[in-house]
Amino acid sequence: MSTSISDVLEFIEDNDVKFIRLAFCDIFGMQKNISILPGELMRAFSDGICFDASALTGFMNVESSDLLLFPDPSTLCVLPWRPSTGRVVRFFCDIRYPDGQPFEGDGRHLLRQAVDRMHDKELTCMLGTECEFYLFMLDENGAPTRIPHDTASYFDVAPLDRAENVRRQICLTLEEMGIQPEASHHEQGPGQNEIDFKYSGALQAADNMVTFKWVVKTIASSSGLFASFLPKPLAGEPGSGLHINLSLFRGGKNIFRDPSVAHSKTVESFIAGILAHAREMNLFFNPLVNSYERLGEFEAPRFITWSHQNRSPLIRIPAAQGSHRRMEYRASDGTLNPYLAFTLLLHAGMDGVERGLKLPEPCNINLFTANEDELSTYESLPGSLEEAIDAAAASEFVRQVLPARTLESYLSAKRQECRQYVTYHTPQAAAYKLYFERY
Repeated sequence: MSTSISDVLEFIEDNDVKFIRLAFCDIFGMQKNISILPGELMRAFSDGICFDASALTGFMNVESSDLLLFPDPSTLCVLPWRPSTGRVVRFFCDIRYPDGQPFEGDGRHLLRQAVDRMHDKELTCMLGTECEFYLFMLDENGAPTRIPHDTASYFDVAPLDRAENVRRQICLTLEEMGIQPEASHHEQGPGQNEIDFKYSGALQAADNMVTFKWVVKTIASSSGLFASFLPKPLAGEPGSGLHINLSLFRGGKNIFRDPSVAHSKTVESFIAGILAHAREMNLFFNPLVNSYERLGEFEAPRFITWSHQNRSPLIRIPAAQGSHRRMEYRASDGTLNPYLAFTLLLHAGMDGVERGLKLPEPCNINLFTANEDELSTYESLPGSLEEAIDAAAASEFVRQVLPARTLESYLSAKRQECRQYVTYHTPQAAAYKLYFERY
């Protein structure tokens, strides 16, 4: 969509837009919004729309509560599931103080800063995600159950795969919103699905991730289903992960290399930086107690190492060619805040580049079946949310990247979450009560 405000205003008038949603995310990556009418849009662009930021954890205090939303005109999209007459559109917004300064806890602002750091080194990061989710049945009252939509498995087709039409509608809706899916299929678990995206710039990839989750839940609901991004919704079944594919460009050229050829030293140092900081930033990639019930099984990596093609390490270099040459970060899930996670990922990589870190030897064994002696040579990710909180709290790197108020609020909320979790009799009961309908 055009980035010109005048073009946007013309589009609003010419396309019978009657309702405008101004969207942003809280520090946990949950989408929030306020709706305005078209007559207020010019004021939103020029002066911003005020909201009570004290009502959101990690934003502001009651005694100084006002922040302003400024719509980003480049993010205009029509909501295809809303009426074609009296249309509804959505913008992602930048968040500012009343004096016009950027709010330091705005995830889009933080990610832009990370992108700028890369540009200073003449590097551009392109990101694409592969996100898994479950589809569950609703009960007679329309409430979500934990009964999977089908009993199909990996790459099955109809009639075993009952979600073909749902995935198709999700992909077509995303296309109408300017987001390009690359592939969709049934995953390993009953009722489990995956949709993969074409790479884009880091900020757009984060925006797309938020939009994707919204579309999945909306289309599932309209199909009489409930979509869940919970990392481990069913005990004994595969968990749902989020693989983050990342490539580096310099001068318009992808500087990754084929597996048979030596990597770019910049790429090696970038990957080494991510490995060096993986443990301390893991909280922001696996942010729930439930996240740690997934790691270490069903191809969810636990050990901090890398390899070509091997799917058991944290980072994999797939056998892809041309512009698709990339690294794949394999230990995150769909409940993360993509703005904070991508920000940390880029800064970790750039720390490796600026320090000239050396990439360790690749791990070419199956870490899911290796013995204890083999595994003892590798550092592991935190084994629980408590460990992840402690690692993040002790990290100088995380404190340099994230604003103090954002970090302390995030850590405090996660500690409270741990305390709540143990009050339930079983992990399944805790996950259902604390997370299931929210995620």
